Amino acid sequence: MSEKLKNSPLMRAFLWGALAAAALPPVHLLPVLLFSVPALLRLTEEAPNWKRAAFIGWFYGFGLGMAGLYWITEPILTEAQTFWWLVPFAAPLLSAAVACYTVIPVLAARLVPAGLGRILVFAGAWLASNLAQQFLFTGFPWNFWGTDWAIPGVLGNIFLQPAATIGVYGLTLLTVLLSAMPLFGKRGLVILVFGVAAWGGYGYLRLQIPEQNTALKVALIQPDFQEPPDYSRPALIANWRRLLEMSHAALLNGAGAIIWPEAASPWLLASDPVARQQLAAVTGTTPVIAGSLRMVSPTDFRNSIVVTAGPQPPLATYDKWKLVPFGEYMPKWIPIKIIPSMVGRGFTPGTGPKTISNIPGVPPFGATICYEAIFTGQIINEHDRPDWIVNVTDDAWFGNTAGPRQHFADARLRAVEEGLPLVRNANSGISAVIDPFGRVVASMPLNYQGVLVANLPNPQPVTVYARWGLRIPFMLALTFVLLGLIYGNTRRLSNK
Repeated sequence: MSEKLKNSPLMRAFLWGALAAAALPPVHLLPVLLFSVPALLRLTEEAPNWKRAAFIGWFYGFGLGMAGLYWITEPILTEAQTFWWLVPFAAPLLSAAVACYTVIPVLAARLVPAGLGRILVFAGAWLASNLAQQFLFTGFPWNFWGTDWAIPGVLGNIFLQPAATIGVYGLTLLTVLLSAMPLFGKRGLVILVFGVAAWGGYGYLRLQIPEQNTALKVALIQPDFQEPPDYSRPALIANWRRLLEMSHAALLNGAGAIIWPEAASPWLLASDPVARQQLAAVTGTTPVIAGSLRMVSPTDFRNSIVVTAGPQPPLATYDKWKLVPFGEYMPKWIPIKIIPSMVGRGFTPGTGPKTISNIPGVPPFGATICYEAIFTGQIINEHDRPDWIVNVTDDAWFGNTAGPRQHFADARLRAVEEGLPLVRNANSGISAVIDPFGRVVASMPLNYQGVLVANLPNPQPVTVYARWGLRIPFMLALTFVLLGLIYGNTRRLSNK
């Protein structure tokens, strides 16, 4: 078998990519990248031509995707009677598409000879490929190596701190550069040790900045409703009663604002005065930030956040604008319908990031729903900057897999990047209050039903990344590619 693998660079690329997925949440086995990244670069160098190099990059990305995105099949299994035929294809097809982005840095690396120049080009091009992944074909910014550092506890808190300046993309760039250091032997290992030490030292010092809480106590309601939902009237009524009972328990614990997860309300709160009256009978004028579907017209449904404070019409609404392809809508270029029946023809997207203000007793907050939290640099309105971020989601569709845990890791990074506390409320977990440094102040685990009441942390001053946003990774990618090309080709000329 070993001889066969030795003579099969494509299979080796696939296996090295699959191994790299062990660095992702929730495993966080980052040392595997010290073997996987150098192996990819060696395979790239050994490739006899550009075509073979492209295949090596693709197979590496395919392995990374298959091991890191296996959980994508879970929602299909909830409607297996309809979409059974998709089960064997979902993860491979998505992984095959995402793997195309890995071809970019591999081909770029071949533009310069082996050495420092190649590493710089490879790292910059890897960053550029991640940026393309966020924006092309509806965008799917997942499996970024910067999230590897969202390790639970103190260690993760420390290593997430540079994200306040360079974002998850910058963490990815540092990860690629450091992972390639074993190629330089002892000198590379010395650079690796000093690099990690400097990174950790910076993070430790940044965590010494004082952080305090506001007076507002927020309540996270985690009802743990089953997915797919039971739409029979008895089930809807039972779910409604559970939400009301849990909201009442939150008030008894001093909550000044109550948050429900994505699409939790069984009724259309924005247009149902009876439901709002029943809710107000329990919560009074305490603001409720509720995940609820919203009907604008008989053909226009929105996945929304509806803010109520009494029986009157809602104080504010927010419509999700980054919809999940194949889950919430069908891309026009797909000729067949393969979204869940509960969605009908699909949701209508909102207009973009929004700050919700003028809610009595509640600081202005940026609203995000589920999948939107993974889009770094695109989740809040920086021209109307909020004091905190609310992220409601329903990860129950993905079961007890890596998916919900990877989603949670992304949420921690958004808090650090923006310098804002983030309150994440998930139907079945992980729900948490996260401070502006990415520290988990309080949380409820996966597959748990409960109420969490905690003080909302204060925001920090505007971070460098919040101020400059995605211009930072664009400039980093361009700078490292240019530096690598200049250095690599200068060395090539001097060796002639």
